[in-house]
Amino acid sequence: MYEKLRRCNVSVKNLLVYLCNMILQPKIFDYSKVIAAQSTRKGGISPEPFLSLNLGLSVKDDEQNVWKNRELFFEKLGIAMNEVSRCYQVHGVEVLTVTQPVKNEKYDAQITNIPGIFLAVTIADCTPILIHDTKNNAVAAIHAGWRGTAGKIVENAMQLMNKSYGTNGKDCKAFIGACISYENFEVGDEVAENFEASFKKFDPLKKKWLVDLKKANQQQLLDWGLKKENIELSDFCTVENNNTFFSHRKEKGVTGRMMAIIGIKPQPQLFK
Repeated sequence: MYEKLRRCNVSVKNLLVYLCNMILQPKIFDYSKVIAAQSTRKGGISPEPFLSLNLGLSVKDDEQNVWKNRELFFEKLGIAMNEVSRCYQVHGVEVLTVTQPVKNEKYDAQITNIPGIFLAVTIADCTPILIHDTKNNAVAAIHAGWRGTAGKIVENAMQLMNKSYGTNGKDCKAFIGACISYENFEVGDEVAENFEASFKKFDPLKKKWLVDLKKANQQQLLDWGLKKENIELSDFCTVENNNTFFSHRKEKGVTGRMMAIIGIKPQPQLFK
C-alpha cells in the first residue's frame, strides 16, 4: 500500500495519519464474521473541493483520482475491487438481493448471505445503515435519504431478509452511520409532512422543520425487533463535522462522496 501512496504523492509522515483517519469503524459488529466500515473524507488524493478521499464517480472529480481512492479504501479493509457490489442510487425504496457483485443497478439497498461479496452505498448527508443477521449470517447495506426513510426502506430490507434468509430482528445488529443531524436537517412543509411528529420539530425562528433521520431509521429497526442495545448510532454529523465528512448541503452540492460497506468474511480454505 505504501508504494501506491508514494506514487500518489502522499508523504511518509502523513501515511499513518491517513490510514488512521480513513475509516469510521462501527463497534457493534463481530469482525471475526464481517467486514464493515464507513469512509471519511480523509486519506485520499483528490484536490479541493473533493479533498481528499472522494469515492464517488458521480461528481466532477478526476476519475483516476476516484479509482485510486477506492483502491486505497478497499485495500485498507482487505477487500478486492471486484468483490464490491454498488448500485446507482435513485433515492427510492427498492432492495436488491445480491448473488454476485453489481455496478449500476438502480437500487438504494442491497442484501446478501454470500461470503466475499461486500455491499456498498455512497453518501454525503443521507443516512447509511449497515445490518448483520448474526444467526443466519446475512447482511444489508442501505442508503436512506429523506425519501427512502419516509418510504421505510429499512423495513423493506428487513422484510426481504426475513423472506430470503429467515432473518429475525432479535438476531441482528445494526449501525446507523454519520449523516446530517437533526439540528441541521432543515426542511419545508413538503418534506416534513412525510414524517411522524416524534421525528420532527418546527423551529419558529428559522420557520423550518427539523427532521431526525437517524431516529426515524432507528425506529424502523426497533419495529422489526432489533434490541436498542444492538443498534449503534454514530454521533457524527456530516454538516457539523464537515472537516471529516463530505456534506452535500454544507458544501452546496459541490463535494465528494463517502461509502459505507459491509460483507461476510470468506471462510479460510482448509487444505488436506
